Amino acid sequence: MELTEKKEKLSISNILSTVSLPLGILILMTMMIIPLPPSLLDVFFTTNILVSLIILMVALQTFRPLDFSSFPTVLLFATVLRLGLNVASTRIVLSKGHTGTDAAGNVIEAFGNFVIGNDYVVGIFVFAILIIINLVVITKGAGRVSEVSARFTLDAMPGKQMAIDADLGAGVISSEEAKEKRENIEKEADFYGAMDGASKFVKGDAIAAILILIINVVGGLIIGTTQYDMSFTGASQNYVILSVGDGLVAQIPSLLLAMATAVIVTRISSNYDLSEQISNEVGMPKAWLPAAGVILLIGFIPGMPNLLFVFFGLLAAAAGFYFFKKEKRKADNQNNVTDLENEAEEQDKIELQEVTDNSAVSIQLGYGLIKLVDQDNTGPLVSRVTGVRRQVSKELGFILPSVRITDDLSLGANEYTIKIGQTIIGQNQVFPDKLLAIPGDESDVKLSGIDVKDPSFNMDATWIEKFHRDKAENSGYMIVTPEAVIATHLNQILSKHAGDLIGQDEVQELLDNLQKTSPKLVDTVIPKIIPLNQLTGVLKILLTEAVPIKDLKRVLELLSNINVTNMSVSDIAETLRPALIGLLIQKICPLNKPLSVITLSPEMEQIIINALKDQNSNGLMLDPTFTQNMIKAIAQSYEKSNSEGNNPIFLTSPVIRRELSNLIRNNIEDLNVLSFTELPENRKVQVVATIENSNNKKINNEEKK
Repeated sequence: MELTEKKEKLSISNILSTVSLPLGILILMTMMIIPLPPSLLDVFFTTNILVSLIILMVALQTFRPLDFSSFPTVLLFATVLRLGLNVASTRIVLSKGHTGTDAAGNVIEAFGNFVIGNDYVVGIFVFAILIIINLVVITKGAGRVSEVSARFTLDAMPGKQMAIDADLGAGVISSEEAKEKRENIEKEADFYGAMDGASKFVKGDAIAAILILIINVVGGLIIGTTQYDMSFTGASQNYVILSVGDGLVAQIPSLLLAMATAVIVTRISSNYDLSEQISNEVGMPKAWLPAAGVILLIGFIPGMPNLLFVFFGLLAAAAGFYFFKKEKRKADNQNNVTDLENEAEEQDKIELQEVTDNSAVSIQLGYGLIKLVDQDNTGPLVSRVTGVRRQVSKELGFILPSVRITDDLSLGANEYTIKIGQTIIGQNQVFPDKLLAIPGDESDVKLSGIDVKDPSFNMDATWIEKFHRDKAENSGYMIVTPEAVIATHLNQILSKHAGDLIGQDEVQELLDNLQKTSPKLVDTVIPKIIPLNQLTGVLKILLTEAVPIKDLKRVLELLSNINVTNMSVSDIAETLRPALIGLLIQKICPLNKPLSVITLSPEMEQIIINALKDQNSNGLMLDPTFTQNMIKAIAQSYEKSNSEGNNPIFLTSPVIRRELSNLIRNNIEDLNVLSFTELPENRKVQVVATIENSNNKKINNEEKK
């Protein structure tokens, strides 16, 4: 029953939209022949301004010229409407102008007095300036643009058709897609070919306005002084105000249409009849509502026929609301029909999304932590995660994938997990109604609460009640909110696993962005020197060792100067490191501070070099006891230097840097391993520890350059 009523409403709407256009044309023709009363003339002039505003708003809201393909015909009707009003107003001005300035209605009188005031000469010049702006600037410019566009479009048409045939032959597109593309090319050619002719409507209208003004002024003076025995001054007062007011009321819509002509295109062939096409395209709430606002604004200007303009503004607003409801109703009907058709199938269907999760990074929350994420995804945790993602992306040089936040009933109430892909990388718990207090160097007061380890840095910490915050801060504790704990943990994981988060899609996005400024460089390197998959592998290795890839242009310039034919991805990354390592060093240590360094004794380095030579391509194989003692000594030195406020690096020979980096990173994640050749010459270096073979550490506080 409801569907039947909706169909009846739609059919009535279609009938009205079909009848409205012929009816409007008949009214236009009748208006040119039958004399109109001044009150009806006021209504038509106000309607003319409203229609022009709506057309301009539609032109501004469309994204492509073809979105408003009925524009040339609408332009024709609007021009005829305006000329018909000029004919009707001229009849009244010349026949009844002797009775006063209100002979042709309130709209013409108001516009005439508004422009002229007490000076006829100034009023005429102001009107002439509007004509010049319309005719010389806007209309002439639009005509020139249309002429050039038509020529270039027609010249490019054979090439576009050949490209479609090539894609069809290669199987890139189907025959239906090829047919659609050919139709679009034909429409585009028709459109630009007709553009030059459409601009003549506005140009002719501007010229007609000048002639009508002259006829009204000269004819009015002659009729007033000869037939009605008026003085020249009295005739001038009546007929100049009426003539300029009449011309101005017609010229404002003409100026609006000239602006629309400059941004929109002419009508082309379409699959819809003109009435339905205009109804669909003009019935945009985004066009009617701004137009209603402008009409209402004019209605509040002193001296204007306020009630009339306010009425039309409200009428336009009601029409915009009607079109909004119509669009919403149409969308709901389509959704309802689709739901009815698929309801039976969906009952027994299992979607792939129900058993898979393709998110690159995700956070799962226990039910007790759901309060950190609002229903509209605007909770404190969401904003924190967005900030972390933005900051890490800026540091690393590529946009990290979005982080998906979901609930997981299998977790404890206050537990959370962080996944990279489907692998759980981090897991801990936070208390949403408490605060995490991390003691500082001067903290000597023991706080009551839940003692834990900070998930990011494994530091001793305590979850305290919120009302103990002031006491904790006064005692030297650093206070961290629950969402900040999760965000900091996520920050650490994203930085450590950046190499797992970049893929060919992300690298291609970086290349597309770089191509805007360095197109030749990108075309030279990719894929002629190195293919996309190998470049992705190189960037993965650099990110795994915490080397930012912000300077992708430098990476491609380096690749263009080396022969990568017989090199592995690891060898290429190792070759690029010395030129890019400065980005890592500046993040580790400020420029004005010496770089803290941990090194191996020459004896130990030689042992490792000999072991690497003996193993050849099988990797680095060391004595387990030797390796264990070395890693233990390095870890102790690293922790001691960290406790002193330093962020040391491990420095070694270039021959064994890669192998030692892999070995150390598996045991000490945050320690960066560099070779001697990667150190910048302008950085001061302070050796904080030298690892000896006897497992003793020799501290060297001497600065080296």
